[in-house]
Amino acid sequence: MRLRNKKWAGPWLEAHADLVINQQTATDLKGKWETVFPVAQPIQIEVGTGKGRFIIGMAKKYPNINFIGMEIQEAAVAVAGRMADEDEAALPNLKFIYGDGAGVDTYFEKGEVSKVFLNFSDPWPKSRHESRRLTYKSFLAGYQAILPDGGELEFKTDNRGLFEYSLYSFNQFGMNFLPDGISLDLHADADKMIDNVETEYEEKFSELGFPIYKFVGSFK
Repeated sequence: MRLRNKKWAGPWLEAHADLVINQQTATDLKGKWETVFPVAQPIQIEVGTGKGRFIIGMAKKYPNINFIGMEIQEAAVAVAGRMADEDEAALPNLKFIYGDGAGVDTYFEKGEVSKVFLNFSDPWPKSRHESRRLTYKSFLAGYQAILPDGGELEFKTDNRGLFEYSLYSFNQFGMNFLPDGISLDLHADADKMIDNVETEYEEKFSELGFPIYKFVGSFK
């Protein structure tokens, strides 16, 4: 869902270029991302970070991992960045990229990212828009290009149609389906909810009674 434009977003992003990194700078950092964090440790990214609740929650929960949230909408990435900047917790292990997730391999080298998260992506339900879905084969090839062999992809959605399409896409691409890596009702599984970090959409839809679907798999 696209957010309304926010007049403050552009100036705020310019003033916080160290936290929200623009597309050109992100391209220049390919192979050198450890230099933007105070501690060199594994990097995990969320493609389509929205307002940032998930990636901020992950950065708090796992301080021994560096996180990057990617978002193409100016208003959304500005909201996410400001939320992180104003959070009472110091988050030195969190950055954002204001850029297009279709080109992740223009920002990262092979093995530079240890895990990719896709959360409540736009389902693009019309057939003619299939190539825009973040689980389409061209996107999967991009994730594979930046992950190490065996690197994981974690995907959550409330949209049954997108989930079924994505499982087919993952299978056709040759991904490994991990044991117990598929959830058809995540919030009904107490064990899997122990380490679950929610997004804004996840909280909204689960409270309305919609099942949350989850997939965790790896690239060969």
